Amino acid sequence: MKKINNINEIKKKYSKLPKNIIIEKKIKLNIAGRIISKRLMGVNNFLNIQDINGAIQILIDKKTIKKKLIKKIKKIKIGDILLVNGLLYKTNTNELTIKSNYFKILIKNKKLLPDKFHKLKNKEKKNRQRYLDLIINSKTRKTFLLRIKIINTIRKYLNKKNFLEVETPMLHNIPGGASAKPFITYHNKLNKNIYLRIAPELYLKKLIIGGFTKIFELNRNFRNEGLSFKHNPEFTMIEIYKSYSSYKYMINLIQKLIYYIINNIYKNKYILKYQKKNINFNIPYKIITIKKSIYKYSNLFKKLKDLNNKKKIKKVAKKIKINFNKKTPIGKIINKIFKITTEKKLIQPTFVTEYPIDISPLAKKNKKNKNIADRFELFIGGYEIANGFTELNNYKDQKKIFKKQIIKKKKSNIFYNKEYINALKYGLPPTSGVGIGIDRLVMLLTNNKSIKDVILFPILKKNK
Repeated sequence: MKKINNINEIKKKYSKLPKNIIIEKKIKLNIAGRIISKRLMGVNNFLNIQDINGAIQILIDKKTIKKKLIKKIKKIKIGDILLVNGLLYKTNTNELTIKSNYFKILIKNKKLLPDKFHKLKNKEKKNRQRYLDLIINSKTRKTFLLRIKIINTIRKYLNKKNFLEVETPMLHNIPGGASAKPFITYHNKLNKNIYLRIAPELYLKKLIIGGFTKIFELNRNFRNEGLSFKHNPEFTMIEIYKSYSSYKYMINLIQKLIYYIINNIYKNKYILKYQKKNINFNIPYKIITIKKSIYKYSNLFKKLKDLNNKKKIKKVAKKIKINFNKKTPIGKIINKIFKITTEKKLIQPTFVTEYPIDISPLAKKNKKNKNIADRFELFIGGYEIANGFTELNNYKDQKKIFKKQIIKKKKSNIFYNKEYINALKYGLPPTSGVGIGIDRLVMLLTNNKSIKDVILFPILKKNK
């Protein structure tokens, strides 16, 4: 087959040329795409064909086309995929058009397409039949083209900063790097259970121990948990690690990374609309401690120092119906209060710091206050977008935490990772790391409310 010209590239190159001019007299263009509309008018027959980037008008003139093709014009149906050869010109209405010398129906469409003017609006059908959604809805096409651009821009930025992209296993002997229920499969030859990756963190830190200093992995993770507008069991993250740095380095890096992405996509437009709210992505972002954020946004504590009082914290937790017992760490209760009362109110980009050490098993303790971790989470639009910290690199402390977790969790999604502890004994240099949720970031930057709308093939409930 002859080389097919890109519709988008043609439109960019020739859009500013004057009307009624045959633009390429010597070069014949070959265009292929799906017919999305047609106007059969006797002598002059107009079609619109599209690919993933856009559409272009085709003129089939019975006076100039070969006679053997005239009968085939009536056979052209909406949804067919057509190959067109012809000359490019602009009509009186200033529309780029290819005047066809030759056309061929490459494949017939056997199903009736939804009316493109009313679009495909059924959410269930959109997600189950993404191919149909992409044909009909320009917003869907734009979302996924932007997703690709966002991911490519992230890679470009980190490459410029001399980070190396690495790959770690998706099949794990022991799930680790996050607290989540794993998917379990079975290896026939090894005669044992294998777990789908819930996070690549421990493998990436092994690479830092091995001598890498600046690394990242764009990775697919799997968590055998619930579905929601912001959760899909299979999702995409990027994890970034740099040795000889603290969590403050990652706070700075993330701001600059997001700024770079928006600059590349929206060209100096840093206030973006998300679900009727304007979000200002100009840096620096706000930084606030978890306790100060609860005090400011929940209105449940009269004074900030009340968040240091266990009795008052438990009293508030009971009031908002948080379940806990005598053994529940106070840090875990504080975090639950934060999630219920505060998280959804953090619309503007905000770094929340000083997380309780009780809920930060892989993070380093703060030197001044051993009850908190050198950790942060980034919230935008009421969603957690990133989680990062200075890595715990003392193997004795990490060993104690792993064993303590196993004792507490009898059902246990948590395993004692002997191999990781052994690796830590060789010395993990002072290191900071961060994980960024790609799907949620794309939701924000493309103004989509559901994670299903930014994943090409999301996990769905059974079809009734």
